[in-house]
Amino acid sequence: MARTFVWHPSKGPRTTPKQNLPETGNVRIKQVRSGIGHSWRMRATLEAIGLKHHQDVVVKPITPGLKGQLKQVRHLVEVTTVEEGK
Repeated sequence: MARTFVWHPSKGPRTTPKQNLPETGNVRIKQVRSGIGHSWRMRATLEAIGLKHHQDVVVKPITPGLKGQLKQVRHLVEVTTVEEGK
């Protein structure tokens, strides 16, 4: 059976909003798009971040390595900062 969805370079977002991540603190990462149809590297990056499925949420401390991972999958995730009091 033929695949009904094929990821095409022109079908994704042309630009993604700037991620103004803090230097220190925690961030809340929510997966808003599925890794299906994307390269194995992107799926492995989502797994390394700790996201197991669509709509999954993790809270992690910000590190330079995490910033690089988020940059690679910025069109699949939504990142917000977490206040210390919460």
